[in-house]
Amino acid sequence: MEVRSVEAIISALNSAEARYLIVGGLAVNAHGFVRLTRDVDIVLALNPENASRGLNALLAIGYRMSIPASAEDFANAEIREDWRRTKEMVVLKLWSDEHRRTPVDIFVYEPFEFARELTVATILEVCPGLRAPVVSLPTLLQMKRDAGRPHDLIDIEELQRMR
Repeated sequence: MEVRSVEAIISALNSAEARYLIVGGLAVNAHGFVRLTRDVDIVLALNPENASRGLNALLAIGYRMSIPASAEDFANAEIREDWRRTKEMVVLKLWSDEHRRTPVDIFVYEPFEFARELTVATILEVCPGLRAPVVSLPTLLQMKRDAGRPHDLIDIEELQRMR
């Protein structure tokens, strides 16, 4: 993962006025347990306008979707639900030739009550003048419990130990 790419992602989302939260490994780092992470995990507010605006912001800086779909498809709740049901998709994976070392995963559903979570988000200063909302620690821990993968369990243990 490259800092310049994270900065470009956050800057693009902020410039587009997209409502989003950072989750996953970057959120773990923001809450104090520094570990390697290979991608940027994002939850967008998935109302059609915001979903389209957020995804289009990332497409504008060179990201491409890993499936043959459009931003309008992603903005459509019925299509996203079909992806979850038929493809068992949890996140839409994005890649970029310009940002090869920094893939992006966008959740295809809201794994928590987005509006409430946005009000209690931690604000991470990515670099001077560039800020990003990060999911709260209790919600991050719940997401990690729900996923239950070995590295998620380590994240939970370390984050709780640091409290």
